[in-house]
Amino acid sequence: MFDYLTNFRGEFAALLAAFFWSLASVVYSQAGHKISAIGLNLVKGIIAISLLLLTVWVRGSLFPNVGLVTIVLLIISGIIGIAIGDSAYFTTLKCLGPRQALLMETLAPPFTAILAFIFFQERLTLFAWLGILLTVFGVAWVVTEQVSDNTMGLTNWRRGLLFGLLAEVCQAVGILLSHLALTQTEISPLWSTLLRLFGGTVMLLLWLLVKGQNVTLLLKPLRSKRTFAVIGLATFLGTYLGIWLQQTALKFTAAGVAQALSSTSPIFVLPIAISLGDRVSVRGIFGAMIAIAGIVLLFQGS
Repeated sequence: MFDYLTNFRGEFAALLAAFFWSLASVVYSQAGHKISAIGLNLVKGIIAISLLLLTVWVRGSLFPNVGLVTIVLLIISGIIGIAIGDSAYFTTLKCLGPRQALLMETLAPPFTAILAFIFFQERLTLFAWLGILLTVFGVAWVVTEQVSDNTMGLTNWRRGLLFGLLAEVCQAVGILLSHLALTQTEISPLWSTLLRLFGGTVMLLLWLLVKGQNVTLLLKPLRSKRTFAVIGLATFLGTYLGIWLQQTALKFTAAGVAQALSSTSPIFVLPIAISLGDRVSVRGIFGAMIAIAGIVLLFQGS
């Protein structure tokens, strides 16, 4: 059993990351109504960096002996995937809710495959392209249900869809850059996570300073102990554990497999949504299943 877990540690890490992201997204959606998307992203970055630095200190992990190119790659990965991507994702959470926002994450593996094809000349088979079409169809089928049911305004839906697409493109780019850095060097997932979060968080701070925004006012909702505790819990699950596990998956298995398994959050979030009283239609369940089937087909055929 231990050998089995060791041989497939990358795959198990990706599944655990998906599970923690599903929990964190539900929690973030509650806190997201009290703090802006950029403010929420900044706070979770600061908390996660503090937790990671504490982990580095406890484990006595020295800074890895890697080149400047690797460090720059991971920082850029954090800027694109975390500073821009996560801010866009938090906006999607506000507009569409955790179930639809997580379902849109199933678009990240097809985007990753397409970008890998464009920039790394990775060839895709007919089955892989069919998987992409199935994933897009499954997501579109569920997300458009919200408009037909009139449960949210059309403007809100369009905004959520636009930011959701931006988030997944950024996530795909961030994944490719991380995978490149992790597989070409001996850097550990712990340090790659820390460098990505550092790059993303510093970029958010610089962006707020350039805009002349009052950071203290932006973080005013954190004066509420309950709000801070909720964000802290979600950060521990989704950022500290989630991104660390994601980087572990990228280190020990193929990028496509890691991204496919990491995108199974919609499956985990369905029972959570039902337990919280969210109405999950048959269409929503089948749409999620179609999207996940598309991901499996994509990477079976790639």
